[in-house]
Amino acid sequence: MTLDIRGSIKNTKLNSNPYVVFEEIISNAIDSFLIRNHGDGSTPNLSVKIRVEFAASDLFGNGETMTVSCKDNRCALGEDQLKAFLTKDTSYKDDLPISGIGQCKGAGRIQYFHHFGALSLDSTFRQGTDIVRRQMHYSEPQKQIDYDDFKLSPGNEGDIGTLIQLKQFKETARSRLAHGETLSLLFAAPVLKKQMLVAFLQRLVGLGSRLGDFEFEFLTSHWKAGDQVETLKRTDLPTVTASPVVQVEERDPHSGDTLGTFQTFKLSHYQLDAAVYDLPKNAIAFCAKSSPVKNITARYLRTRTEQNNPVGGFHHIVLIESNFLDEHVNEQRDDFDNIPEDIPAGDMFSDAKLSYGTIHEAIDPIIDAMVTPAAWKKEDILREITDQFGISEAMLVDTSTRIVYGEPAKAVVERVLKKYQERVIDETAEIYSLKEEILKAEPDSDEYRKKIDEISWKYTSSLKNFDMANLSQLIVRRAAIVEILALACGKNLAMQAVTGGVRRKDEQIIHNIFFPMRKDSQDVSDHDIWLLSEEYHYYDYIASDMPLANIKWNDGEVVFESDIDQKFQELLARRTDENSGKRPDIALFSKEGSAIIVEFKAPGVSTDEHVGDLTEYAHLLAAKSGGKLRKFYGYLIGDTINNLRLGGTWTPFPTGNGWFQSSPLMDPATRQSLGETYFEILHFNDVIDRAKKRIGVYQQKLNLSFDKTH
Repeated sequence: MTLDIRGSIKNTKLNSNPYVVFEEIISNAIDSFLIRNHGDGSTPNLSVKIRVEFAASDLFGNGETMTVSCKDNRCALGEDQLKAFLTKDTSYKDDLPISGIGQCKGAGRIQYFHHFGALSLDSTFRQGTDIVRRQMHYSEPQKQIDYDDFKLSPGNEGDIGTLIQLKQFKETARSRLAHGETLSLLFAAPVLKKQMLVAFLQRLVGLGSRLGDFEFEFLTSHWKAGDQVETLKRTDLPTVTASPVVQVEERDPHSGDTLGTFQTFKLSHYQLDAAVYDLPKNAIAFCAKSSPVKNITARYLRTRTEQNNPVGGFHHIVLIESNFLDEHVNEQRDDFDNIPEDIPAGDMFSDAKLSYGTIHEAIDPIIDAMVTPAAWKKEDILREITDQFGISEAMLVDTSTRIVYGEPAKAVVERVLKKYQERVIDETAEIYSLKEEILKAEPDSDEYRKKIDEISWKYTSSLKNFDMANLSQLIVRRAAIVEILALACGKNLAMQAVTGGVRRKDEQIIHNIFFPMRKDSQDVSDHDIWLLSEEYHYYDYIASDMPLANIKWNDGEVVFESDIDQKFQELLARRTDENSGKRPDIALFSKEGSAIIVEFKAPGVSTDEHVGDLTEYAHLLAAKSGGKLRKFYGYLIGDTINNLRLGGTWTPFPTGNGWFQSSPLMDPATRQSLGETYFEILHFNDVIDRAKKRIGVYQQKLNLSFDKTH
């Protein structure tokens, strides 16, 4: 029998847990004690004494090294135990009829050789009527340990147990585990006690009185600071606060469909008074054989501060156990194998029926209720999600998306949109499949009409999923635009705080909110002309201070005569020099023969002085379009008007401060009909109120609220 040290180190990875050596020592001590008591029941109480000696690693005392030893009253290295020690893939413990014992593959002891270059065993045990002492000393560069390396001699009954010593701490282990922290701080006696309490809490509680009044003693000796001693006793163990059981349904590895079969997960929650248990951190972990393996604390307590400090005056330890986890723990026991993040996993060879996503979906609500601080309010995150991103509470319910403590609003939104995206992709594939079936069907058959019904419902469902997300984003965006317009009209935007002597640009700012200046709809598609009317958003051509002679329909047909821009300049030059060279602020054109003229007046400028502008613009557009345009809608928008200067043809709106006029457009010389006009004089507040009412309908449908008081 031979244990190949070099091959074992090569084939067994270094465990990422810095305390793995101590956990392995204690775990073996517990197992060996259970074996001894099962055999003779001679020792009522488990006793484990761990000693760590720190010494200077150089002459100047700038570095540290350490040795570890453990003395316990276990069953020691009898013949069966020795065979197991020398067998890498042992099944020794699996066959023992002892409940509570940890199954193993014999890989744990390989961590000793990853961390230390020398190991000594000194074990005394009962062999028949004799007391036998067995010793072994290993040191690198020795490649293997053989049966003949163990020497036998007579022993004393009072020494029954095992002393294991680990020396020559390796620099390779230090660099990967210590992360710059000194060994004497990382493995100080108080730290070891707290770490081992968390690591073995579930197992020690589960074993009940079978270890007797056990005692783990941790003694650390420092060449400068002296000794520290801490003990962990049975009386130090807390009682479990809650232990709910969750059933997690398995899924088909390739389709993701539920199978109707379940795996059982038990959650053990220990809520520890911080005044009594001064633990270094909270701990939430997936376990294997009652020992923490995969730390998932950060999923529930998002910041380092929350993870390392009491929550509401308590430390929280939540340990998740399952036969499923026991079966999937990896060889070095610091993670799990063959558990994908989601199902399907994208791996055609995967046979996993449970994923982390499925497990978390079942256990997250329970753990959140255990560890979430009472001061946290889900409503605050919901409000942020709604106001900033346009995701409604109905969308959260529709996608089964939970708001969890510590998760930012953006992350919740990303989860919602990802689910909608996945739905749309899946449903698009189904629609395509149905189309393929329709192509093969007979048009006069019952099957054909059935497929038509199916594709109609599938398409409707897909639109719902796709449009709910997009519509919500649109409404939030529009609410923001309305708010910006209101601020601009009130001269409350930061950029409107101009100093003396600087020309104000209020009209330009308002103009750009509706449509970017000196652009047309061929340059930009992202504009907000919907503020006036939803249908204007889809006109064939929109221009803002652009040459009108360049306007063409999609088929290339020119709309206006080539001299239209010159005529506009002549028209405007008859007014003030300031206006020469201008055109209508915004002009919209439709192939159906309609044109929209929009003129903005800066806050404080009286709009009644410009009512004739709309008529002159309409005459010129009608004349130069060669009869293509016959309906003219004009908007004169500002915030000031002298009602007494309006003629009798203007009618006030029942609500608001606006006026409207409708009349035929006649050639002033020939009296020939050029078309008809509909003009409105609006206050900016009226435009804002109209826009709010339009998006208000959608807000109610989506259950969205932008009222800051809610």
